[in-house]
Formats: sequence, C-alpha cells, structure tokens
Amino acid sequence: MRPSTLRALKRAAELTRQNRLTEAVLIAEPVILTADTYKGDEIVRWLADHVTDFTGETDKELP
Repeated sequence: MRPSTLRALKRAAELTRQNRLTEAVLIAEPVILTADTYKGDEIVRWLADHVTDFTGETDKELP
C-alpha cells in the first residue's frame, strides 16, 4: 500500500475515534474512490484487519 494511502486511512481512523466522522470520510473517501481494483482489495483487507483502529475497542473490552 502506498504510504500516502496508509497515512490517510490511519488519520481517518484517528478522527473516527474522536467522533469526527465527517472529517474522517473527507480524508478517506478520495483515497478509496480513486483506488484501482488491486489497491481497492488491499484497502479492504487493511480496513478489515484494523477495525479496532476505528472503534477504539480492544479484545479486553469485549464481553
């Protein structure tokens, strides 16, 4: 994944945890929409692997 894409996704995760969803979407959406099929699949995998980056939850907090 390109470093700029990863930075955008990580920043979007940080903003989401701060309840700043609109800003998070403004940062992540262009990266996601301009990705080709291969990069899009890579982004989807990263998002699935990093769900807790967006929610701020850890396994210890789950019931």
